[in-house]
Amino acid sequence: MSAGYDGGHKRQKEVILMAGFHDIIGHDDIIRHLKNAIETGKVSHSYIFTGEAGSGKKLLAGTFAAALQCESGESEPCMTCDSCKKVIGKNHPDIITVTHEKPGSISIDEVRDQVVRDVDIKPYCSPYKIYIIPDAEMMTVQAQNAILKTIEEPPEYAVIMLLTSNIDSLLPTIRSRCVRLDLKVVDDSLVKEYLMEHLQVPDYQAEIDASYAQGSIGKAKEAATSQEFADMTANALKILKYANSMEVYELTEAIKTLTADKNNINDYLDIIMIWYRDVLLYKATKDVNEIVFKDQVSSIKEQATRSSYEGIELILESLEKAKTRLDANVNFELVMELLCLTIKENG
Repeated sequence: MSAGYDGGHKRQKEVILMAGFHDIIGHDDIIRHLKNAIETGKVSHSYIFTGEAGSGKKLLAGTFAAALQCESGESEPCMTCDSCKKVIGKNHPDIITVTHEKPGSISIDEVRDQVVRDVDIKPYCSPYKIYIIPDAEMMTVQAQNAILKTIEEPPEYAVIMLLTSNIDSLLPTIRSRCVRLDLKVVDDSLVKEYLMEHLQVPDYQAEIDASYAQGSIGKAKEAATSQEFADMTANALKILKYANSMEVYELTEAIKTLTADKNNINDYLDIIMIWYRDVLLYKATKDVNEIVFKDQVSSIKEQATRSSYEGIELILESLEKAKTRLDANVNFELVMELLCLTIKENG
């Protein structure tokens, strides 16, 4: 059997980077832990990187993998040795990213082919053989039980990294045998600074993108580089500015038209939430420098004058409730009508 195949399944020799730890925004405690593990030679056989989508799990795991294999022996990948060049070229034979064919599910066969059977083959050219499993929560219970045996009794050279946005979906027996690394949200000011320095996003736009991203660098980058997000923001603001003069049914229809693609509904709700937080903040402080939508100052001032503190709080609560109800598959039209009624009564 050739090295690139196992059980007929093609191995994915891909690493999701290339960056050094010094290029990563936030997550200082986790970076310190990982670098210390490399420096002291106390590398665990299994890690769980857990955090929201876009929080940086892939980047951290990929950088850690590159540093472990780097020929410099340092805790930062040098970017110049043969190993780092293979990582940059996405063809490192000893760093394997597990893939799956079926959306939303990683099967027992995929785990067996790409990890369980493969792990017995020693590294080709490196001190470690590293397996990165993105979306680990998608592993079926059978797949998790299959990989559990490898986690419990790994070869000395094996390192398994499970990346997940829902750690509770992993078996308790897996969770208890892995080093757990919780990725916290990154401060808005750091996200804004990153967008301005690395993507040359203007100050005002970077502030909107950072606020919308809620600490997720990945989400912020997507917003900053997406015309779709710019259009969504403009459309949402247009409705919010005129919501007061609209009847409930008109407001409901306008928001339903905006969110015809239901995949975008949470994004729209997040944008609307930022607007009402701005209104609340201006009402409390009268400081326009603190608000996100700085080009909407006059409309925000009008809204702040018109609405009570209690009313704005009720709208913000109703936005959170709408997100929760939609996640629970409550009828979309009913959720939108209840939300618009609260906005109309309190806006």
